[in-house]
Amino acid sequence: MNRAGLSNAELNDAARNYDGPYRPYDIVKEVCVCTGVVALIALVLAIVFSSPDLPPSTIASWSRTMPTDFVTTALSELDGTSETATYGEPYNHQSAFVQKIWFIDLQKWLGVSHPVNAAYDFVIEPLRMIPDDPSLQSAVSAYKDAPAKTQNAWTTAYSSALAKARAKLDGPVTVPAGTYGPVAPMMSSLLALAQSGGLDGDLLTNKQFFQTDYTKPLLFLEDGNALNDRATYQHLQGTQWGMMNETGSYPGQVWLWLYTFWYQVQIGGLGNSPNVDAIVMAIMGVLSLAFILIPFLPGIRSIPRRIPIYKLIWRDWYASTESTPDAGPPPGRAPATR
Repeated sequence: MNRAGLSNAELNDAARNYDGPYRPYDIVKEVCVCTGVVALIALVLAIVFSSPDLPPSTIASWSRTMPTDFVTTALSELDGTSETATYGEPYNHQSAFVQKIWFIDLQKWLGVSHPVNAAYDFVIEPLRMIPDDPSLQSAVSAYKDAPAKTQNAWTTAYSSALAKARAKLDGPVTVPAGTYGPVAPMMSSLLALAQSGGLDGDLLTNKQFFQTDYTKPLLFLEDGNALNDRATYQHLQGTQWGMMNETGSYPGQVWLWLYTFWYQVQIGGLGNSPNVDAIVMAIMGVLSLAFILIPFLPGIRSIPRRIPIYKLIWRDWYASTESTPDAGPPPGRAPATR
């Protein structure tokens, strides 16, 4: 029984005896027409506003155009001060970039799933793979066997010298004379390897014919300034609402506006919080759950009845009822039971 006291059988009988107006409606035809129109529009827009096919950022291109930045980054990998080296899960057990909310610490819970040892993976192991260079291999061994204090003295001296370095595009980096131990020949050899394109291949995590895991090359690139500079130029930074953009200033995933919006909010320091990713994820989780639960939320689920937008949709029928009170319910609706 409903609120009008009618049983389901009586409601069904009332629907069968509906004597209001009817309109022809072919849903199959409508689907076919809409599909064709949308496909045609998509094809025309794809031809006129095709996505730009820009060359990818690689370690080779980075080391050729920004050799000093490459060497500076490689040195930070070697001495363990780079972002990747100090990141934390899922790459290592550090904690510089671990995010959590209250007791929720997803990074720690999931653990190290992509282990990365920055010094060995980005510098030492690639140098070990260079053949027929005994002096280089002696330098690598000397660095590995040296005490941590001595290693730190070499990398610190070389880092200071890089501030006065001279470099040419697609060429070596020259630093003033100093006590750098084996670090200088190691950095020179790594730069040459990168500029030849060999380091891109060495950092791939699998040796299959089709390479699909570019985690390590991308991490190395991200530790430098190449990707950051390119992202700024292509308007892809977070402060530029980059998540909604395509390369070349083309519109991209505009439906992500709600997600990227929270990165622009500075209330309570949200946009600059070290836990901003975790906080935004939590906010979007709560909003998504609230959207799913709308039919079960008292007050919210009643909004369509309290704000009669349906009268605007069926305005023609409601206009006709003013002159014809017995016109029946709107098309597609059962007679009112109240």
